[in-house]
Amino acid sequence: MDLTKIYILLDRPEESRNIGAACRAMANNGIEHLRIVGKRDDYDDTKVRILAIHAAALWEQAEFYVSITEATADCVLSAGTTRRRGKNRKGKLLYPEEFSKKASAITGDASGGGGKIAIVFGNERTGLTDSEMQECMIGVTIPSCKKFASLNLSHAVQIICYHLFREKNSGMTGYSPITLKRLQETVTTITEKLEEVGFFSVTGKPEMKNFWTGILSRAALSEGEAKYIEKIFTKTAGLAKKNKGKADPRHENTR
Repeated sequence: MDLTKIYILLDRPEESRNIGAACRAMANNGIEHLRIVGKRDDYDDTKVRILAIHAAALWEQAEFYVSITEATADCVLSAGTTRRRGKNRKGKLLYPEEFSKKASAITGDASGGGGKIAIVFGNERTGLTDSEMQECMIGVTIPSCKKFASLNLSHAVQIICYHLFREKNSGMTGYSPITLKRLQETVTTITEKLEEVGFFSVTGKPEMKNFWTGILSRAALSEGEAKYIEKIFTKTAGLAKKNKGKADPRHENTR
């Protein structure tokens, strides 16, 4: 996924603050290109900046157009977002995660190639009309409660941008799980310390190793977690030995 080829297009937004909030949502997810169907002079610069905070540069660099068709002319795909279905609304609507996979295939990666994609968000009050949806190539919908299905514009932008960001970083877990070889060191520490305190007989050691290996491998431990577990069992064994020594009559003071 090349996020530099993703263009967020706001069609006739009414509220300046929503534009600012959309800028922040985009920046949160590494998406930098904002296009707006409308005129810059129609919006309150101060209100936009209040909500954009440190993402005001996206507003400053925003491009303005007179129609969706003009704003998406250099893109290879335009996706209109909508909660309403119908024969004039692109038939099958993709969920954000489905759309993100399609976008990843089209934009390619930073090494080159690929094409631009525009995601179009309608006016806060009306959304995209049937005719505006016809200017888009496909439709995307964000599932929500039927009793209150309408999303705030900036919230919708955040959800779509987040899915695109996650697709780009689909292999990202937030940390690097330890290898099975490293895991065996933790399992060995656990079983040796349990053996020291007499938790099981020597013959039960292989079964205990298999037990802990199965549980901890499924947990995908980080290095820090592995060390913490080792510390717990090592300290527990040490305390057990210390307390056992205190309870031994041979260590009691004679009177």
